[in-house]
Amino acid sequence: MKVFSVIGISKSGKTTTIENIIKELTNRNYSVGSVKEIHYEKFKMDTEGTNTYRHKEAGSQLVTARGIYETDILFQRQLTIDEILSFYHQDFVVLEGVGDKNIPKIITAHTIEEIEERLDEDTFAISGRISNSREDYKGIPVINSKTQLDRLVDLIEEKAKDRLTKKEECKSVTLKIKGKEIAMVPFVENILINIVEGFTQELKGYDPEGDIEICIKR
Repeated sequence: MKVFSVIGISKSGKTTTIENIIKELTNRNYSVGSVKEIHYEKFKMDTEGTNTYRHKEAGSQLVTARGIYETDILFQRQLTIDEILSFYHQDFVVLEGVGDKNIPKIITAHTIEEIEERLDEDTFAISGRISNSREDYKGIPVINSKTQLDRLVDLIEEKAKDRLTKKEECKSVTLKIKGKEIAMVPFVENILINIVEGFTQELKGYDPEGDIEICIKR
């Protein structure tokens, strides 16, 4: 799984650039996932008065809303990027607005000043509105995602980083019933890990580096 991020201020062409990239990666027969970072402090997917909100207020630590066309799992905290990526198994995952270190980045901007505010060693391309007036900046290519999309996605194929989450690296979850190991697909493994860790980390004595063992006697 290859991961990269597109960062930039509002109206800089960020989401349009991502839309174009996703379409072209899909045209190249890659599977694609995406993550949207929301910086608005008052944002909540759930709203007061809904049934799922009432579940949370009653004490449920993991709430799922299962509808006809989509299923939303509502964690009661902000997950780390590695935790989020553990749910993904696509060829590429594009992050919108995630400025974490060690993630290859495309900056979208109106001005040089906006680029400078976000420029770091992980930046491999610049796009957005400024691509209408420049071709490079400090040796970094400035690429228009509408007129030069092939070039931009070629660069993404080269620069996006293969990323394994800690859970994928160690494959640390095992489920046994009557001593017999039960096979699970990676998605189910990750769901189980996140549910157990989400619950146990609220308990006194929780050690983030320690193994977790659960035995249910029946």
